[in-house]
Amino acid sequence: MMNMALPVLHDDLTDDELDRIADKATQASAFLKAISHEGRLMILCHLVTGEKSVTELEDLLSARQAAVSQQLSRLRLEGLVVPRREGKAIYYRLADERPKKMLECVYELFCKDDG
Repeated sequence: MMNMALPVLHDDLTDDELDRIADKATQASAFLKAISHEGRLMILCHLVTGEKSVTELEDLLSARQAAVSQQLSRLRLEGLVVPRREGKAIYYRLADERPKKMLECVYELFCKDDG
């Protein structure tokens, strides 16, 4: 498991520091809400290994195109995935390392000892 020091909130924080912390909490909350759906979480798990088309994700998830597209739309809205069009096909990839880092934590907490 990752060993990192978590910040401690002190009584002597300035209003600006408290506002910055509140803004970060809002961002973290939106991120966690975006991945708190099983379908979205599974999409992110598949995208960790690289870019996938919507059709590939449908097959991997055994889900209808409408359901996959709806979840991808939410992930795109939250800035977690990036689309790319190639002809009629749309491909998605992770937008940055945040989802991968979170999935590593989720794996460590919930999946690692399954065997």
